[in-house]
Amino acid sequence: MSIPVDAPILTSAAMREAEAACAVQGTSLAELMERAGVAVADTAWRMAAGAPVLILCGPGNNGGDGYVAARLLAARGAAVRVAALAEPATDLAKAARGAWSGPVEPIDGRLAAAPVIVDALFGVGLSRPLTDDLAAVLRRFAGQRVLAVDVPSGVESDGNADWMPPLPAAVTLALGALKPAHVLLPTAPACGRVLLAPIGISARAAMRTLPRPTVATPAAAAHKFDRGMVLVFAGPMPGAAGLAAAAALRAGAGYVVLEGSERAPFAAIITESDARFGERLSDPRVGAVVIGPGFPAGDELLFDVEAALDSGKPLVLDAAAIAAALPRLCETPGKAIFTPHEGEFARTFPELYGSKIDRAKAAAVRTGAVVVYKGADTVIAAPDGRVAAAWPGSPWLATAGTGDVLAGACGAMLAKGGDAFDAAVAAVGWHIAKAARIGRGLVADDLVRE
Repeated sequence: MSIPVDAPILTSAAMREAEAACAVQGTSLAELMERAGVAVADTAWRMAAGAPVLILCGPGNNGGDGYVAARLLAARGAAVRVAALAEPATDLAKAARGAWSGPVEPIDGRLAAAPVIVDALFGVGLSRPLTDDLAAVLRRFAGQRVLAVDVPSGVESDGNADWMPPLPAAVTLALGALKPAHVLLPTAPACGRVLLAPIGISARAAMRTLPRPTVATPAAAAHKFDRGMVLVFAGPMPGAAGLAAAAALRAGAGYVVLEGSERAPFAAIITESDARFGERLSDPRVGAVVIGPGFPAGDELLFDVEAALDSGKPLVLDAAAIAAALPRLCETPGKAIFTPHEGEFARTFPELYGSKIDRAKAAAVRTGAVVVYKGADTVIAAPDGRVAAAWPGSPWLATAGTGDVLAGACGAMLAKGGDAFDAAVAAVGWHIAKAARIGRGLVADDLVRE
């Protein structure tokens, strides 16, 4: 599975608006369909490598893209067949069907397979699950190489429904922009390798995939405090805070203090008793405070979170510290990152609904903080509407302690100053890249010792 780097993501409604804007600017919808058909034909040509191709066309514009691709493939000499679910229902699809001179077979139980199947049945327009009869027909083609146009049929493109396609794709060709379903579970794996076809839609997307991770080299005259000082507060389970502190150092912080623990994973990390927590919070050199790893809910955590909030320092809040800080998070707009996993998010925001992206955006607006909604499909959301989707991550991160490492990395990026959203995006990219390099058998300690 792979996904384009730093690519735009649009919902179906935003995609329609972008297409309408193209028409206003002089690019007709018919021209967009022709460009989409060219992209589908090119991809199918490469996938087939001379083998026969079967294109499944639906009644809408997604089917129109399929008819255009069929015409172009036939012109190249490909062995291409077309099968349709129904007659075209839109003017664009009717015109594309009229330009296809070959036969059109019905999609039923007698339809013969081909080595490459192009799924141009529904695309982003699907509003309900497929019928059982159609799903049964599509399942018969399992084992063939499938190219899905925009999204595999049976997928709701905005990520609001968990319908799964009966025929997962080997390759999905996103037209103009990626869609939420490409980067969210459970549908993302069914999209296979996602390619982006830039067909001339230039929408400004506040949602994007994760950029390529980079590690900025310190300036030639850099000082350790220029690189950021991070204060990590340890609770009753100091090992978790130790991982966070080590991660902060590895992710680029110049100075890390582990408060409330007598043991540090590295000699370069300063350990202090928690009696000095208040003193450290008043240190102007502290660029970020990390609190929550290894710290269960209770009065002690609440007291320390209140002190951290009172300090006005940029904060990274993990685990139980998220709920403890929630009533006051809005007091520090743009200066906090919190990192819930699925269970923590559900307990903290039980009333939020919609896709994972929708819920992350709503939580960010409500709190004024940047949300790193963790998981295999991590979503990072800012209060101003910016979203970064980190799919796919590394499955080896599904092990104890990796969330503590991520919190520490967020602290390092935040302590450098600048935008909290950019800091969170950089930390998630660092986290995934480190895991990818380590790979099989990873444990959290490896992320900071590598």
